[in-house]
Amino acid sequence: MERTTQVIGQSSAFLDALERASRAAALDRPVLVIGERGTGKELVAERLHRLSQRWDQPLVVMNCAALPETLIEAELFGHEAGAFTGATKARAGRFEEAHRGTLFLDELGTLSMGAQERLLRAVEYGEIHRIGSSRPVRVDVRIVAATNEHLPDRVEAGTFRADLLDRLSFEVVTLPPLRHRGGDVMVLAEFYGRRMRSEIGQEDWPGFGPSATDILENYDWPGNVRELRNVVERAVYRWEQDGPIDSIEIDPFQSPYRPRTAKPAPAAAAAGAGEEAAPIVVIAQAPDEARDFKTRVNRFERDLLARALAECRYNQRTTAEALGLTYDQLRHALKRHELLNAGG
Repeated sequence: MERTTQVIGQSSAFLDALERASRAAALDRPVLVIGERGTGKELVAERLHRLSQRWDQPLVVMNCAALPETLIEAELFGHEAGAFTGATKARAGRFEEAHRGTLFLDELGTLSMGAQERLLRAVEYGEIHRIGSSRPVRVDVRIVAATNEHLPDRVEAGTFRADLLDRLSFEVVTLPPLRHRGGDVMVLAEFYGRRMRSEIGQEDWPGFGPSATDILENYDWPGNVRELRNVVERAVYRWEQDGPIDSIEIDPFQSPYRPRTAKPAPAAAAAGAGEEAAPIVVIAQAPDEARDFKTRVNRFERDLLARALAECRYNQRTTAEALGLTYDQLRHALKRHELLNAGG
């Protein structure tokens, strides 16, 4: 993996994670990088390699989720000719390719139990066996692995080997999601915006207007930096006016013409096919509860708002979109039901 990468951010949570990775880089020990999708796990793995004593040796990347289970072991450890159907000639695996360098295993949690067992032996003893061969091959490889899962839970569930986790977690670097990187959203947005502006042949940078800034700063970014980059670059190339960029589209699939999705079968039809019919919802009412229509509607509206806020992690703009309201309409409704500061 030869490329020039830039790690951008100034929040204390992000800088602390980078500092931990930088300190671990000099030690020839395995490192586990944890983080949600789009948080930059591969960039941190590259940083670990470039700052290590192996910086001038290969950095080999393998996405464990990109291959079917039947091919993962052959990809990792290689195979001899005739080891299985289609193996017409011998092939070195990723371990041999990474000899004296670093092997980055992305999506580690998707490895099968069999592959985990062989990986443990390779890490523990520094030797592998190609599939179809009984001759061991010595390898000198530093392992950096990444996942978006909490692997101790997988160990408890019996789907990940405890001994392998112990071996790989000499150091664990957990990357904060973008929503916890205070101030970094606009730093990243400015960087990607300027770069996209230059890419389309416009060297001047007008910046972002107040509306765009408000949306960027208040969105929850479930896709983290990868999602932010797409949103910003899309906004920059679409902007055809003079002055600051002030139009942001978070969801590129939002359209009045988007295809309709198939609706679930009616409850009666489903029940007729041998499935249980949907239960009838009954609004329970305490003996002392007011029975007038307006009170019950208000209570229903308040419950609906509270649930929507919780589902959207108390991001009011996202909640407004989910409910089909404008931001001002939502704020007015929240104020009326005393939910304006909910989740604060």
